Amino acid sequence: MKRIGLLSDTHAYWDPRYAQYFEGVDEVWHAGDIGSLEVLENLQQIAPVRAVHGNIDGGDLRRLLPEKLRWSCEGLDVLMTHIGGYPGKYDPRIRTFLYNRPPGLFISGHSHILKVMPDPQLGLLHINPGAAGLQGWQTVRTLVRFTVDEGKPRDLEVIELAR
Repeated sequence: MKRIGLLSDTHAYWDPRYAQYFEGVDEVWHAGDIGSLEVLENLQQIAPVRAVHGNIDGGDLRRLLPEKLRWSCEGLDVLMTHIGGYPGKYDPRIRTFLYNRPPGLFISGHSHILKVMPDPQLGLLHINPGAAGLQGWQTVRTLVRFTVDEGKPRDLEVIELAR
C-alpha cells in the first residue's frame, strides 16, 4: 500500500502547505507545468517524486523529466502526461497510447480543472488534480491525495487551497 500526493500546474509557485498536506505520503506525483527546479527540489524533500514536464517548463526541467511516464504502483498500471484531455476527448498525442494499452489510472494536468472520472470504455480512472499554483484563471487551487492498494486507487481526497 502506498499513499500518494498528486498535483499539477504549480507554475513555479511554492506553497508550504504542499508539505503540510503531503506529510506522510510515500510518493509525490506532479503532472507537469512545474515551472522551476526549486519547486521540484522542494517536493523531493517531502517524498520521492515522479513527474512529467509540461508545456511551460523550460529546458532544465525538460532534460530531467519525460513528456510521458508509465510505471506500476502496487500493481496499478499508471500513465501520466501533462496534456492528456479526458474521457471522450483525449488529446491526439496520448490517444494511441491509451487505446492500444489502457492503464488502470491515467493522470494529466494542463486544464487547471479538477476532474476525477472513470472511462468505462477503456476501463480506467482519469484524474486531473487541477492547478496548485497561482498562474491561471482558477479561483480554487487543488491537491489530491489517495492510496494505491492491491492495484486499485482508493480513499481519494481533494484538498482545496484558497487562491
